[in-house]
Amino acid sequence: MTKEKTHFEITEKTIDVTNIFDFVFDPSCGAITSFIGAVRNNNLGREVLSVSYDIYQPLALKVFEKLCQETRTRFGRLNIAVIHYKGHLEIGGVSVAIAVSSKHRKEAFAACQFLIEELKHKAPIWKKEFYVDGNSEWIEGHKLCGHK
Repeated sequence: MTKEKTHFEITEKTIDVTNIFDFVFDPSCGAITSFIGAVRNNNLGREVLSVSYDIYQPLALKVFEKLCQETRTRFGRLNIAVIHYKGHLEIGGVSVAIAVSSKHRKEAFAACQFLIEELKHKAPIWKKEFYVDGNSEWIEGHKLCGHK
């Protein structure tokens, strides 16, 4: 790997997962792992129609940058791409895409899992679900929400 590559963004456009693979590809890397988060049609026994993501973008981008740095500190030389969607998504829509490449699979898998878990806990991202019964609800998310 000549120079590590990092890409992180928040987008209101459809996430094209092939782009994150193209970004992290490196001929010296034998492993590319990914996590793709998609909107599902149910949660906690309720039928979901769609979701909406609200993000405090300036802070979220700083969190993404810090998480990428921390991931490299823990797992070594990596190429990393992190993209999160902001706005309304229907069932099946891609809400988050993470890809990591490294020389070996062990580090790539661990880094990818670390990134999604930390992003869920540290980034100021909130999700509102819209249900078949006409109701909607903000789902417990970032600690800034005040959820216990």
